[in-house]
Amino acid sequence: MSVHVWLGGLDGATWWAQDADEPVLAASLMKVPVAMAAEALDLDRSVPVHTDFDSVVVGETFALDEAGDQDPDTWDDVGGDQELRELVRRAIVHSGNLATDLVMEQTGVAAVTALMPQVLRMIGDQPATDRGIVNAASARQWGELLGRVAAVHDEVEDVMRGQTYREGIPAGLPEGTPVANKTGWIEGHRHDMGIVRPPDATPFALVVLTRDEPEGTIALAAREAWTRRR
Repeated sequence: MSVHVWLGGLDGATWWAQDADEPVLAASLMKVPVAMAAEALDLDRSVPVHTDFDSVVVGETFALDEAGDQDPDTWDDVGGDQELRELVRRAIVHSGNLATDLVMEQTGVAAVTALMPQVLRMIGDQPATDRGIVNAASARQWGELLGRVAAVHDEVEDVMRGQTYREGIPAGLPEGTPVANKTGWIEGHRHDMGIVRPPDATPFALVVLTRDEPEGTIALAAREAWTRRR
């Protein structure tokens, strides 16, 4: 059981850190650097929707399973086309796995890794998993990424404001506090990270990564972070 927290200014200054430097499996937090990388693309372009992808392991492929996806709409599009802008939205707002891999196929894995070196592969890349290639980063590293989102990726932050899942960080802050967040969960792990912009105070970034902790832990950490802000 563990809770990893990084709270700080959007300039990267640390206000509170708890086990903030230990790498933790990223789960769906990796969808944020994918959305950042996608800004270099023509987002109005449509791409084929399919479920099989090339692995980062040369010569290997993998296919996604619909059962593990939170976004049924993209699966309804299989065999057709979908606009990249909409796929980015689904990847962030609905945490769509298929949508994410379709976008990452267009950006290339290397473009995402250039933004977040700890993100090395697509979601569901079993050949990579078999070889120990995983996406894992620390709370501090995600906090640094959020600072870059706030500074130069306004469209990504705007999409994050539409997040469907608000039971983590937003639930621990005063009602109505503007939060652009992205959740992540995988077996034994539950995470949330967000850019918080209180209307009458300094904006900040908050990252809470948990392993084998009860539901509600992230909201409790966010409540504590609110008392520690500057």
